[in-house]
Amino acid sequence: MVARGPRKHIEKALEAMAGAADQLEVLDAARQLREAAEEAEWVCARDARTAGITWTRIGALYGTSKQNVQQRFGRLPSGGKKGGSPRSDTVPDNS
Repeated sequence: MVARGPRKHIEKALEAMAGAADQLEVLDAARQLREAAEEAEWVCARDARTAGITWTRIGALYGTSKQNVQQRFGRLPSGGKKGGSPRSDTVPDNS
């Protein structure tokens, strides 16, 4: 289950896309949707790790190595941008 915050951001982006008046607004709504989906994915990865799921299993889900998913989810995107700054709630490495 996706946390309320990311789910609300996804819903808001979908509403913006449906109500867009021109192609630039549609593009902006698509950007917002992508950012919200990335946020939801990060939250789900964090929650999976908190639930005890190993980086190895998460890596297998993505068809990649545990190191790759550690790099991907070890940092939360800042403002929807990849490679954001580290956060205090970065998922610990207990693989």
